[in-house]
Amino acid sequence: MTADRRTLLRTTARLAALTAFGATLAACGNAHATRRSDPADLAVRADGPPSAGPVDPPQDPVTSSARPTPPEPAGPATPPPVVPSPPAPPPLAPGTPVEVVNGPRDRRQVALTFHGSGDPRLATSVLEIAEQRGVRLTVMAVGSWLDQQPQMARRVLAGGHELGNHTQNHQNITAMSPDQAHAEIAECADRLQRLTGSIGRWFRPSAAQYASPMVREQARLVGYEHVLSFDVDPRDYNDPSADTLQRRVLTAVRPGSVVALHMGHQCTIEALPTILDGLGKAGLSPVTASQLCA
Repeated sequence: MTADRRTLLRTTARLAALTAFGATLAACGNAHATRRSDPADLAVRADGPPSAGPVDPPQDPVTSSARPTPPEPAGPATPPPVVPSPPAPPPLAPGTPVEVVNGPRDRRQVALTFHGSGDPRLATSVLEIAEQRGVRLTVMAVGSWLDQQPQMARRVLAGGHELGNHTQNHQNITAMSPDQAHAEIAECADRLQRLTGSIGRWFRPSAAQYASPMVREQARLVGYEHVLSFDVDPRDYNDPSADTLQRRVLTAVRPGSVVALHMGHQCTIEALPTILDGLGKAGLSPVTASQLCA
């Protein structure tokens, strides 16, 4: 075989191989195009493998709820609540003494005053009994009691009663130095002012029926023009029976009397309805100390 014939045969074989390879590529391309256009195949791809959950569509980076929400601008700070001042008591009559032991004897009125201390449930019972009968009391609160039961200050005033100062710790104020006595009065006055908006009109000395000149002066320096004493002391702090207690009150009381009672004693709660009944039968109207001296 000549060299030219051998060259011709090799060239022919190469052309045949290239033609066959080209046909194979065309077939692969057609099969691939057919698979991409198959709707069933598209559905499988969209759904994912059987074990996979639904695929969420891509979220718009601008409207996506995953975008952090900017904090709202802070509003103005909430101001502390304003404590309303209690209603102003009636003006006292001209010539009212600095220390009131009793009111006018020519009016058929009496003042029931209460030492403000003890179990708040008992104190509330006293207020409720009076309120059910339309009676208003005068409560001389101990400052340390208000520290423990601050809600009682507003509760007293909410019932229409009068609230006064009976020292901070209820110790023997007459035996104190002027500075100590001043502190006892001023500390309770601070509690009253903070809780009610007023120091109250009345101061009553602790562990003493009457105020010494020194105590009256210290009370004046704190802001109290009048001291409230009493002329009827039924000694309910000794826990007598309710019958004994009501008898002591009704035997001693007269027009204008100021009666000294205590909130934290069960005997006082039990005796109070009978005391109010007895005062009514005697034609005596219980009023606040300010009303008695108006």
